[in-house]
Amino acid sequence: MKSVNKTVWLATIALGCSLMYAGHTPANTGKWAHPTPGSASAQKTQAVPEGQKVKIIGIVLKRTGDSFTFRDQSGVEREVLLTSATDVKTHRKGAFRGRKTYAASYILRGLRMEVEGKGNAQGQIVAESVKFDEDDLRTAQSLQATLDPVEELAKANEELAKANRARIEAAEAEQRKQAQDIEENAAAAKKAQESADDALKSANMANDRINGLGDYDPVKTITVLFATGSSVLGPKGKATIDEAAAWVKTQDTRGWVVAVVGFADTSGNTEANRKLSERRANAVIGYLVTKHNLPLQKLVQPFGYGENNPIAENKTPEGRAKNRRVEIRLLVNKGIANRP
Repeated sequence: MKSVNKTVWLATIALGCSLMYAGHTPANTGKWAHPTPGSASAQKTQAVPEGQKVKIIGIVLKRTGDSFTFRDQSGVEREVLLTSATDVKTHRKGAFRGRKTYAASYILRGLRMEVEGKGNAQGQIVAESVKFDEDDLRTAQSLQATLDPVEELAKANEELAKANRARIEAAEAEQRKQAQDIEENAAAAKKAQESADDALKSANMANDRINGLGDYDPVKTITVLFATGSSVLGPKGKATIDEAAAWVKTQDTRGWVVAVVGFADTSGNTEANRKLSERRANAVIGYLVTKHNLPLQKLVQPFGYGENNPIAENKTPEGRAKNRRVEIRLLVNKGIANRP
């Protein structure tokens, strides 16, 4: 009966130590209980001075490779280092029964033993001899056979839970990204639709202005000349526009609209000339709006004819110079102009 009670007692101690390393606190069970936090024995592994000889009795808490963590009867934990010279044996049983030698691999978690050795530079106990009872060994072996599968299962469950959390986080991140993409695409589509609506509105306004004019007559055409290959409005061109603007201020401009049309000579590529004529028209419009405050509602949508509709021969420098032009056409709606 005494042997059975001892086995149960050792198993309880070993299980408590195991739970402690798994992050749990076992119930107080005498001198082997988990130390009260803040007490001297609650400290982590305690170093042993180098060269100091020790002989202690305790229990293995954790085995890692060639070392193990050992708690003595006062609750102090120390690191024990095993070497090829460590003598691992059972206690002597009477005068006629000698000790039995074991390999270091038999030192298991939960095994109660006596360790004798001395400290090294790292504060470990270099074990010279390790002694234990065979009953305690069998208890530790039984404990390991019971706890190892449970711990492996717990570890597997933890890894599975970690993997599941990672998958959930990845899925949530993907959902957030998709939601953001949908939101950005919707915003871009809305902006594009608004731009298209604005363009259509501007085009309709221009068409309405022209269609609503009915019969309209030219009032005056101002010609602004440009340098070869250039759409930059030079000083002479600005002076021409300024002079025309001063004249317009002296007129009754009811029902007036302004059509700005660009042209080019035949030098260079036809398509390039068309684009160049558009840039020239836009340069003139920009000057009219910024310098002379031309109301946009009076402006008919500009157009670039390129090298079409020349007013002079392109065979001579003089003729080409006349064709590099922008015409500012002042038009009046006869119905509006004739109203009292």
